[in-house]
This record gives sequence, structure tokens and C-alpha cells, in this order.
Amino acid sequence: MNNFRPTNSRELLAQAEAEAKARVKAGQPAQISPATIVNSAKDEATVYVYDAIGGWWGIDPKEWVPAFAAIKAKTIHLRINSPGGGVLDAEAMRVVVAQHPSKVIAHIDGMAASAATGLAIAAREVEMASGAMFMVHNAWGCCCGGELEMLDYAALLRRTSANIVKTYQRRTGKPEAQIKKWMDSETWFTADEAKAAGFVDRIFEAGASNAADPDKEKRSRALKLQQLSISI
Repeated sequence: MNNFRPTNSRELLAQAEAEAKARVKAGQPAQISPATIVNSAKDEATVYVYDAIGGWWGIDPKEWVPAFAAIKAKTIHLRINSPGGGVLDAEAMRVVVAQHPSKVIAHIDGMAASAATGLAIAAREVEMASGAMFMVHNAWGCCCGGELEMLDYAALLRRTSANIVKTYQRRTGKPEAQIKKWMDSETWFTADEAKAAGFVDRIFEAGASNAADPDKEKRSRALKLQQLSISI
């Protein structure tokens, strides 16, 4: 906890790339996302996005999208701890999540930053850990060229940011001006703030009783009958 420092999207991706390069140099895989887990008994699957999205060190949508689309489980738990990455790579992943016929529940376990936020809110339900963070910002990138090429690239970034605003608007219902303000400021949200803003549906409190109580309904009916007999 003590080494956490909210940073900007460029630093997050640079850190993700450096860590991936270090793993490769050490003879390990570039990515650390666990493999998909299928629980046939519960008809559930768990998919992890614990890496950056896109680029040679991140998750490749050309592999991830068809694999996700092929999942047949009734419920899919999409667990996210990602600094984001390529906006169009993330868009391809976001679309397959939104279009999947199964019930997809996103769980923000640690961080959903940048492009990873769009992936999270594509799910039917979004749950965020109480200590997790959610970060939004404008599109950015690198361009090399002359004046006209720079202007064209700036226009492309504006259109990309406008698309992101629309995506957030559909999820939150917030005014365009408010969302632009958040993105202009590269805003970090706590779980409570993300819920208040409409990005997530509920907050997971580690250590709290979050499991359904199978006997709760029975006890409730018994209590009502007891109260009824007393009132009579």
C-alpha cells in the first residue's frame, strides 16, 4: 500500500512495458494474466485482464476476442487489474464483452485505468473492490511529421476522445461537459467515487460477508409468521 502513487497514463504504460521486458529478459512470459478458469459445476468462467492491452507486451485482441467469444458458460466473471493500453485494441475487446450472450460481471480487483475502464463498463454488472482505483483521461499518442500531419493527428485524438465520452455517457448518464472535465483532468476515482459517478454498480468490501445467505429467506418467512401470530 505504501508504494502506491497515482500517476498518469503514459507513466503507467511505460511501467507496464518495462516490467514485461524484465520478465522476458528473465526467461518468463511477457504477460502475467492467469489463464481462464472454467467451473462446469456452476456453469461459470473467470477471465483475467491483469496486463496492459495491446502492444507487443500487452494482451492481443486477435487472440483474446475469439477466445472470449467461444466461452459457453452462463456467467462470465471478468477480473480486471490493468493500466489500459491501445484504445482500438480495447474497443475490440469491449465489443465482444458487450455482445456476449452470457451474463458478464466485471470485477475491478485493483486498477481499471485508461482503456481498461471501457472494457469494465461493457459488462452487464460492474463490481469494484473498495480499495481499487478507476482512472479516465483523454486519448493521447505519438506523432512524427510536419505541421499538417501534426494537425491531422490532433484531430484524430479529438475524435477518439469524443468516442470515449459517448461510451462513458451511455454507462453513467452524466452530462457530456462533466465527463469531459473528468477526462481533461485525468481523474482517479476511488470505489465510492466511481459508484457515485455511475461507472460501477456496487463495491466489494474485502472481509465483509458478500456471499448470499441460503437460509436468509427461510428465516425471514419464519419471522414474519411469528410476528403475525403475535399480532393475532
